[in-house]
Amino acid sequence: MMPPPVMTLNKNSATMNEPPMTFQRTGSIPTQEASGHGRGEWGQAALALVAAFGAYFCMYGLRKPFTAASYDGAEAFGIGLKPALVTSQVLGYTLSKFIGIRVVSEMHPRWRAAALAALVLAAEGALLAFAVVPRPWNVVCLFVNGLPLGMVFGLVLAPLEGRRLTELLTAGLCASFILAGGVMKSTGAWLLAVGVSEKWMPAAAGAIYLIPLVAFTVMLHAVKPPSAEDRAARSERRPMNRHDRRNFLARYGGVVMAVVVVYVLANVIRNLRDDFAPEIWRALGVTAAPAVFTQTEVLVAGGVLVASGAAVWIQDNRRGFAFSLAVCGTGFTLLAAAILAQTAGLVNGFTFMVLTGLGLSLPYVAIHTTVFERLLAMTREPGTIGFLMYVADAFGYLAYVGLMLGGSLLSQRTDALTLFTAASWISISVSLIALAAVWWWRPMPSTVRVRPPPSQA
Repeated sequence: MMPPPVMTLNKNSATMNEPPMTFQRTGSIPTQEASGHGRGEWGQAALALVAAFGAYFCMYGLRKPFTAASYDGAEAFGIGLKPALVTSQVLGYTLSKFIGIRVVSEMHPRWRAAALAALVLAAEGALLAFAVVPRPWNVVCLFVNGLPLGMVFGLVLAPLEGRRLTELLTAGLCASFILAGGVMKSTGAWLLAVGVSEKWMPAAAGAIYLIPLVAFTVMLHAVKPPSAEDRAARSERRPMNRHDRRNFLARYGGVVMAVVVVYVLANVIRNLRDDFAPEIWRALGVTAAPAVFTQTEVLVAGGVLVASGAAVWIQDNRRGFAFSLAVCGTGFTLLAAAILAQTAGLVNGFTFMVLTGLGLSLPYVAIHTTVFERLLAMTREPGTIGFLMYVADAFGYLAYVGLMLGGSLLSQRTDALTLFTAASWISISVSLIALAAVWWWRPMPSTVRVRPPPSQA
């Protein structure tokens, strides 16, 4: 005699012949999860790590090399040319982040590779236009350059999320842009040193990195989606439509808002340090050779990779979330210590730049790698990190535009180091308060119904 069909009930419907639901505490790994990681999974992880690191690293070759030029004495629309160029690109990048809240969160996996290729080709075209359009109108070309590049990160991040190894993979991705900031300045400085003009240098640097970027994009497209065990441990990841996005914010808006405040402040100060690194070095009394930009960021990337990647060993999602908040707080504390030590003359310029870079990158990267990842995992909400990251990024870059415009007005009375120090103290104070608020508002454990993953044939 055939056994009777099994009926299980969920909140909205009854279904027949489905595996019974199990009960668990939010944030723990389901009991049906297989232990360990197979060779195939580690192979896929290695492919994803190399592809994501390479793709985003090369993207910076189309974004950052122009900051190696000083454009001394040149002006555009009543302000210095370099602040105008940085502000123009960031405006395009910021608008792209707002557009990406919808585009990235709704992007189907099959279209990611084609979208990436189209975006980077458009960005290189804008750099070519920058070389031929006369000043000051070529400032607009960097706005056009930033517009497509702002959506690249979400498309590179999407294949990495929702896995038991996500923190390791995204830490590697974040190490790429930490390292790339210094490398691309070195690339730009090298091109200037060999005789490439300030107008053509950005396009020349972009051309160097364009072909490998496309190759890494093809590799990224070959990465397989998360396994059933990954989905059980970290929740299902899928595109989010407008209804999904509104529902998530209705439930967890307080936590998201506080995390966004921390991210905005870390992003603003990190970009200030990155875009005006040559000026900060000079204010420290150091004439930085091109290789120094890379040397400091290699050390920063190494420290961040270890701190953020360590979260992969924390299986419980609530503990992983708490760990990520601790990493953020440690970063801001380190930033404060570095500023105090530099003011007291206890550290040299190189050490100061490494410590400030590490202090700012720890919270910035932890939010990328762990905070939002574990928030989705412990609440069991189906969705995508891309949506949350683009909400944070949009307001982060909008705030940076405001600082850039205000900074250009203050440039007659203060130097880059003074502006960086003052802005850092504001960031430290507000961020530590916001982190305390996240801890207070964090979603508490609740009994949730989790359907076991489907069996693999």
